Amino acid sequence: MQSTTAICPSLFNATTAQDGILSRIRLPAGLITSTQCEVLTEVVNQFGNGEIQITNRANLQIRTSQALPEEVLLDFQDYGLASSTESTDGLRNMMASPSAGIDVHAKINTIPLVKAWNFYLLQHPELAILSNKFSICFDGGEAIRVSDRPNDICLVAIETKSEIYFDLHLGLGDRGDSPAPVGVVIHHNQVLEVLAALTEVYRQYTEQKLEQKIYSRSRPPRLRELLHDWGVEKYLDLVEQQLSYSLRPSPLAPLPLGERGTRAYEHLGIHAQKQSGLFYIGVVVTLGRLTSPQLAGLASLAKQYGGGALRLTPWQNLLITDIAEADLEQVTQEILNLGLYISAHHPYAAIAACSGYKGCKSAFTDTQSDAKAIASHLEKCIQLDDPINLHVSGCDKSCAQHHASDIAIIGQASETYKVYVGDGEINFGRELYAEYAAHELPHLMERLINIYQNQRQNPEQSFREFVNQCNLQELREVISHA
Repeated sequence: MQSTTAICPSLFNATTAQDGILSRIRLPAGLITSTQCEVLTEVVNQFGNGEIQITNRANLQIRTSQALPEEVLLDFQDYGLASSTESTDGLRNMMASPSAGIDVHAKINTIPLVKAWNFYLLQHPELAILSNKFSICFDGGEAIRVSDRPNDICLVAIETKSEIYFDLHLGLGDRGDSPAPVGVVIHHNQVLEVLAALTEVYRQYTEQKLEQKIYSRSRPPRLRELLHDWGVEKYLDLVEQQLSYSLRPSPLAPLPLGERGTRAYEHLGIHAQKQSGLFYIGVVVTLGRLTSPQLAGLASLAKQYGGGALRLTPWQNLLITDIAEADLEQVTQEILNLGLYISAHHPYAAIAACSGYKGCKSAFTDTQSDAKAIASHLEKCIQLDDPINLHVSGCDKSCAQHHASDIAIIGQASETYKVYVGDGEINFGRELYAEYAAHELPHLMERLINIYQNQRQNPEQSFREFVNQCNLQELREVISHA
């Protein structure tokens, strides 16, 4: 049965919010079939608000007016929307590139590894004591990289001496930081047993801390707390004891962070797959939220023209894959008919917003409404020639987007926003305005973007590069007279 007290919501541990009971559906690698979409839309229409949200971990969440009945949860299990083992349902947080298996640049298809690890979790209910935030990422070297996304463990495919290995990255930093390489590579045939050992040592640490009452079962330690407590060397030594063989040192220097992530939003639009004659379409989803008719329509397109599944992305949009070239025009038009877009230059393509005070007790502002107002205004008055990432957050926790943005708009107790631009001493950037009224934000964004597009040094200069070199006081004066 559902509980309503969970800190990190899942299907079997929903949590309450102002706008309903929040349930999160964990989808390994962000894959959801057309049939699963049909089941989900029926439930949302019957018990929910008719809306489904894609999270920044490529999962789904729904809000309902009541706890989901047991028969619905059983149906979800039958259709693979929930773990068959209730206790570990919250641990199915496995990320992979949305283009895994279809990307010509990939060194290996990681989907089989995701499925095998998911099966391992089902067979090990003792792992239920781990933090529900425990997250694992598989990066196969695709063009759509995910190795810079925040995760506890990330395995990054590399090729050395004609063999495929995975470079081990661990979440050593603070909340929201990318995992860092630790100088170890794992042969692709040993990935699952090494993952099992990494997880078992973490489980033993958790069990020890729970027995010592240092942590509670409602808030067990994160893996990064183990790493801060023991250090990487001790952790890996204990992992090797589990394995009975030594981990292989990495032969490669770590990539700079800027080279590890995907160029923002390049997955949107139409792209050729490695399968000859087939294409995928990256679809812009407004603030990550789909209505049930939109999800049903996309599922129908995937079934009729594609591979019968949708691929969710950690950028809160999705891909429809395996489309024949002859059908691209028709599918694109059908997507537009659903009120969705495919262009990375659309204002909605690069805007992220948390749920705001209607869905979160920590938020000070109605971020969803305010972000929609900004994007709707920009759609009418500006033609973007390059995506500009706007991050609207109801507080300084930055839940919707952990990585740096071009423009950060952060809610505060006065129900106004602080506005940051570019790179600064804090993650949000340089403070452009300490207080700005929500209803004035659309026009501010219009002026700011127009100034950038009219005054940049050349068409290749990014928004961030432009504002980083600006004197902010002079920029404020230009904005006030624009």
